[in-house]
Amino acid sequence: MNFTYATGKPEDCSVESIVFFVPEFKTLSKQLKELDRATNGSVSTLFEAEEFTGEQGQISQLMNADEYKAKRIILVGLGSQKSIDHDSYRKASGRLSRHWGLMNSQSASIYFDSVDDLTIPQAVVEGLILGAFKQLEFKTGDGAKDKNKLTSLQMCVGDRRSLKRLEKGTERGAIIAEGQVLVRTLAGTPANYLTPPMLAKEAQKLARTYGLKCKILDEKVIEKEKMGALLSVSQGSVEPPRFIILEHQGGKATQKPIVLVGKGVTFDTGGISLKNALNMHEMKGDMGGAAVVLGTMVTAARLGISQNIVGLIPSAENMPSGHATRPGDIVTSRNGKTIEVINTDAEGRLLLADGLDYANSFDPQAVFDIATLTGATLYILGYSGAPIMGNNEKLLSRLREAADNTAERVWPLPIWDDHRKQMKSPIADLTNSGGRPAGTISAGAFLENFVGDWPWAHIDIAYVDVEPSGKPYVPKGVTGFGMRLLVEALTNWKRL
Repeated sequence: MNFTYATGKPEDCSVESIVFFVPEFKTLSKQLKELDRATNGSVSTLFEAEEFTGEQGQISQLMNADEYKAKRIILVGLGSQKSIDHDSYRKASGRLSRHWGLMNSQSASIYFDSVDDLTIPQAVVEGLILGAFKQLEFKTGDGAKDKNKLTSLQMCVGDRRSLKRLEKGTERGAIIAEGQVLVRTLAGTPANYLTPPMLAKEAQKLARTYGLKCKILDEKVIEKEKMGALLSVSQGSVEPPRFIILEHQGGKATQKPIVLVGKGVTFDTGGISLKNALNMHEMKGDMGGAAVVLGTMVTAARLGISQNIVGLIPSAENMPSGHATRPGDIVTSRNGKTIEVINTDAEGRLLLADGLDYANSFDPQAVFDIATLTGATLYILGYSGAPIMGNNEKLLSRLREAADNTAERVWPLPIWDDHRKQMKSPIADLTNSGGRPAGTISAGAFLENFVGDWPWAHIDIAYVDVEPSGKPYVPKGVTGFGMRLLVEALTNWKRL
């Protein structure tokens, strides 16, 4: 979408549609009175009929106001003035993105009286781009055509002094939303179009485009690195594994990096411990953590985040075959710990084990891992947020602050010695499954064994990676959850 900027009066905007965000009201504000006069009492009529009172979710349009160059005025409700925040704008613009009046306009203007906080235009743009997301590349004919005609969006402000904040917020919002669209697109791509080698090629392409360093370890180098946990997941598939390393050099050469590790299972059948066929097709998205790391790295580069950041993506396909790892097999991880594989469907933690150990190579100041790891999250937070765990309270607090600023909600869980004991094996150092009790936490207890002497946080995005019914700026399907969260944490990073 092409963004332009302007200052001046709303009636002078030469566009097809002009949009006003309106808080809930009981009497007409000065702006609404002016609109009412310009539209021969249309605003009063809508208000008296309770068709538009500024409630969250309401959208109304007024046509052919004599004093306006725009032929269509769109009013979008924000909800109660007391509870309006950045996410109110994000939700409102998410709904607006699918409103037929805006979609039928080739040009439109979003109007603000003034901009005191750049997170408001940022949230508006995020909502518009994310709410309009559709994955059309696998459709044909008319189904492949985007019905949205909007190509030019003018961001207009009445206060000239606000223009810089408007521009900065808009540009930041567009970059972040495009990063999340990348995550959604990758996680929604079928496994026959995105195998581990294909994912590695996509990472190389994006690295070249956005100035990231990129290194790919193939199966021979992975074997040389003694990543036995990763190799055990891939050995049932004809598709070879890949280990993707991305680097963003945004800080001084002496600055220790922040490392992100993302689970990259491009398809998960469960292996020999085969999943139920119902909804198995969704397992193309079991590389959601990898997609988040890739999207975060691209977005960090585009925003010029002033940190050194490393993205690690261990990637494999988990398939049943005569070569597949069997339940009861023992494998050796990169750090030398032996793992009894009780359940081959608990494969993501095996990839992360070698990924977390490899993070030691960078002497990091902190490490985040993110993964669609445990189905048990459904019974903890449902589809509403992601459980987090770790070994550093400050780091977990940073994630919660980032969650507040992005509306990508997280909640911390403890790791107690009881959970650590769950992951002990009688015949190996560890087992990869502690059974159903505290399944999400015990997975964190397993990962803890591969964490070096640095602050670490684990983010389990299972069940927040897919939206079952659709929300204002999250259409039904893949969400891309976690990318805005990590970008926010990295943008505001302070040494622990």
